[in-house]
Amino acid sequence: MKKIKTALLSYGMSGKVFHAPFLDIHPGFELLGSWERSKKLIQEDYPYVKSYPSIDDLLADDVDLVIVNTPVGTHYEYAKKVLLAGKHAVVEKAFTTTVAEAEELAKIAHEKGLKLAVFQNRRWDSDFKTIQKIINEGVLGDIVEAEFHFDRYNPLLSPKAHKETANDGAGVLKDLGPHIIDQAICLFGSPKSVFGDVRITRENSLVDDWFDLLLIYDDFRVRLKAGFFVREANPAYTIHGKKGSFLKPRGDIQEDELKIGKKPNLESWGKEPDDLQGILHTEIDEKVIREKVPTLQGNYFSFFDGVFNSITNNVAEPVTAQDGVKVMQIIEAAIASSAQRTVINF
Repeated sequence: MKKIKTALLSYGMSGKVFHAPFLDIHPGFELLGSWERSKKLIQEDYPYVKSYPSIDDLLADDVDLVIVNTPVGTHYEYAKKVLLAGKHAVVEKAFTTTVAEAEELAKIAHEKGLKLAVFQNRRWDSDFKTIQKIINEGVLGDIVEAEFHFDRYNPLLSPKAHKETANDGAGVLKDLGPHIIDQAICLFGSPKSVFGDVRITRENSLVDDWFDLLLIYDDFRVRLKAGFFVREANPAYTIHGKKGSFLKPRGDIQEDELKIGKKPNLESWGKEPDDLQGILHTEIDEKVIREKVPTLQGNYFSFFDGVFNSITNNVAEPVTAQDGVKVMQIIEAAIASSAQRTVINF
């Protein structure tokens, strides 16, 4: 098997937690190293890899795939440079800061015959996989409404300057928003129109930290919410159909496990505690049931396996650049809607 030689554009939290551990265990990838500007940390965890002093040095190496995991405001610039250098790319969310940037990156990748994937790892969260299974099985009947939350209680400003400085890539809409927007698109496709309310709620904050989006489809509605003042958690997912309902708390353990240094595997990884199972209340075969539903296993390894398969077998990426464009379309529509206090039609 020819390994895909892969490098990271940074080795902060995302490189250390979300990327390197999975690239390291996947037999189809060879982790070459990371661009490190000041702190030189990657060799502490992976002594056999390189620490590149610049992106140009990284791109001059024998690299097949580059992970663009830098601040959102730099995604377009760096991803474009990677693609023009003839390398495949994975770009973290938010894919870009505008729809135009996203479309241009997709166009460059297509013209050069390169793979360009968006790192939407939350499609492989245990809770979302379970929601997807419930909807696909049709046990709720025709969907009437759905509500997704990505809430936290954290009134303090982040110490990371790029997250709290007013810039095109900052704010919760482009941080947590892409997760649940992508999940909604994955389940239901693009909406007909969007109504958005985007606010600042934390003292001294310069960037948005609360949003409420209404995605309007022909026969149902999807509400997406995130904020930093939710001390008592709402269900992360609430789905109501004409036959019944499914409510599920956020329970995926992968990020927390990775942050404390646990290494992923293909057997026991990503299994939620039983007490976080969702409740299904519906009617099946003319019998009303109300029961807990076992949560499916989550594993971000599946994303990287999809990237490997897309490059080696020339098939679609696990999350395509066009998926990224659709997320950016909703984000742009939400910003315009909030400013104009009106519904934005696609």
